[in-house]
Amino acid sequence: MFEDRTDAGRRLATELERRDLAADVVLGIPRGALPVARPVADALDAELDVVVARKMGAPDNPELALGAVASDGSVRYNDNLIDRLGVGDDYLESVREEEAENASEKADRYRDEPGLPDLEGLDVVVVDDGVATGATATACLRQVREAGAGSVTLAVPVGSPRSVEELEAEADMVIALRTPGEFRAVGQYYREFGQVSDAEAIGYLGGE
Repeated sequence: MFEDRTDAGRRLATELERRDLAADVVLGIPRGALPVARPVADALDAELDVVVARKMGAPDNPELALGAVASDGSVRYNDNLIDRLGVGDDYLESVREEEAENASEKADRYRDEPGLPDLEGLDVVVVDDGVATGATATACLRQVREAGAGSVTLAVPVGSPRSVEELEAEADMVIALRTPGEFRAVGQYYREFGQVSDAEAIGYLGGE
């Protein structure tokens, strides 16, 4: 069990230091990843910024994710679920455009300049507080790839074994401290897993 996201970030930082991992930039996925990413960025002496993606909800059930889309439009679909529900292309394109715009607006709240920082040729570590389906992480990793990063590592405290394995196709390296076989939800591995507000998350970007 992790005490909270900051504790998870410190443990993750220790593991990355043990592996002698180099990073120019650490990107947290708002909002919950920022308390995890701050200790990682500090330990690696790297700049901390954000990469944003939004889940795409199913018709009549927005909590059921058909996939996720990043602020630049990079997308990851859950093809099995889409086929099972019979969701049409028109709906998928509509929700993709809407959530990409929402992701872009969210990213703009976190930084002064639009879009990602210049990642061309840089070593980038993407951090989340955990991986369940992997849809959001995939969309974010694809956005970082498109931005020209030299290397991309995904680092998480905990994740579903299946999702972590699938994400290895999206990153140069995936580091997860725990991949429990009984995984059900990210929050079950934290003693404290409350919501992180935008204001609180932005504070971590400033090193607070």
